[in-house]
Amino acid sequence: MAEGEVQRQVQATIDELVASRAEIGLQVAVLHRGHIVVDAVAGVADQRTSDAARTSTLFFATSTAKGVAAAVVHVLVERGALAYDQRVADVWPEFAAHGKHRVTLADVLVHTAGVPGLWPEITPDELCNWDRVCAFIADEPPWWPPGTMTGYHALTFGFVLGETVRRATGRTLASILCEEIAAPLGVADELHFGVPGQLMARVARVGPEGDEPPRPVSGSPLDRAVPPGVQPTAAFANRHDVLAADIPSQGTMTARAVARMYAALLGHIEGVELISARRLKSIAAPAFSGTDQVMGFPTTWALGYSPARLGTAQPRPGSTFGMVGSNGTAAYADIDSGIAVAVMRNRIVGDFSVVTAIDDIVAAHYG
Repeated sequence: MAEGEVQRQVQATIDELVASRAEIGLQVAVLHRGHIVVDAVAGVADQRTSDAARTSTLFFATSTAKGVAAAVVHVLVERGALAYDQRVADVWPEFAAHGKHRVTLADVLVHTAGVPGLWPEITPDELCNWDRVCAFIADEPPWWPPGTMTGYHALTFGFVLGETVRRATGRTLASILCEEIAAPLGVADELHFGVPGQLMARVARVGPEGDEPPRPVSGSPLDRAVPPGVQPTAAFANRHDVLAADIPSQGTMTARAVARMYAALLGHIEGVELISARRLKSIAAPAFSGTDQVMGFPTTWALGYSPARLGTAQPRPGSTFGMVGSNGTAAYADIDSGIAVAVMRNRIVGDFSVVTAIDDIVAAHYG
């Protein structure tokens, strides 16, 4: 199957999904050993105006952005500004409250820090208040002895990473992402936690409002981790204050930008070296396994990444690493096959069939 055939198959797949009204707008990007082999788009960016989705359209990507936040941390470790065994409280003393003084940066990356929860009445306005959220997390008693269990830090992940980075370097995750990763890769206007005001018109509108997965059971661990006021609904994702805020557990990006970032982590973008080959192997290696105390099922984490793929290809722990978002977005890379893949969409539905379909096409050609 020629590379042009991969583009054709992906384009036909996403065109069909849009035509069937299963999707509104889609972007897919695939790089193989640094070369673009798929750059596909279908559908509309905004159902109200019927504006076409473009390869430059920015899509709200929920937890797919966690992989971007983790990449920033790995770049900083590579350059000696951070260390995986560094204790968070060494740079953020308030975080030591209630026995959290031994939590390390690695614990945060594998979701074992024990602080996945937020307060039940939190509003989107409050989630956009960095200092308010960080103060709450710092004073939060851990749900389990840190380092002993894992539980998905759905929203707190980015705040703990971001505040640790800010305290250690004096810079925000967003500024480092822009200056040290996105700008060198030529995608500074396409890879964001918070969207700059001048780019807000390029953001796809999520829809339709009210068409979202069921909410977690009230009082459940997941409900405590993602309280009702900050559930990733269409209404939440379309708020300008949410889109503009640095909330590094979520972000807004193009498929081609985040796929290019993963290709750079693989070492396949000429002139850009983010991490060494040795570190690449370490970040893809499974680092912690156990029953997720928030989600309730068995899970394995690499350092900031899931080692799983959603397609039918056999999993390759230690080779595949990336993140999916609750809205059915995804971005990941595979060391052995040399691929970097990203899928963006402007619906928030707990369905990953589009990612599975794309992964199966990619795997059939590249493995």
